[in-house]
Amino acid sequence: MLYAYTVITDKPVSDGVSPIAFYLDRGSGVPTYLQLVHQVAYALRLGFLTEGDQLPRIKDVTRSLAVNPDTVVKAYRELEVRGIAAGRPGLGTFIVAAPEVAGLREMSALQRRLGSWLTDAAAAGVDELGMKALFAAALRDFLDNGGAAERADGVA
Repeated sequence: MLYAYTVITDKPVSDGVSPIAFYLDRGSGVPTYLQLVHQVAYALRLGFLTEGDQLPRIKDVTRSLAVNPDTVVKAYRELEVRGIAAGRPGLGTFIVAAPEVAGLREMSALQRRLGSWLTDAAAAGVDELGMKALFAAALRDFLDNGGAAERADGVA
């Protein structure tokens, strides 16, 4: 099953192929350019993209997703404004800054625990939209209560 934030990765083989392919969820209500920006951010957080990786060429994205080139340009410009990517004339757009991410082992363990939570939620009769709502509410509560600040300071 594909989701709006799905990122398809395929590590490059040194021929300029990007390690990311974009996916669109046209029914999500999220603007197309923002879906692309979010997918790059997610790929960075999950370690699929790293500093120096090339994003797909604009013409390749427009061809594969059937979107206007201006939409892709807008997404890449937003990534540049955020300091994540930079265009290199004649070469393409490259990741110039990547956030610190948890290690693969930690991320895998967290995903398994989250998978267990999802299984419990499904068993309780919660549908996909309900799961998203529960997760969003829990995340909002966590952030509102200073959870992210405590984590950044190393205090749990």
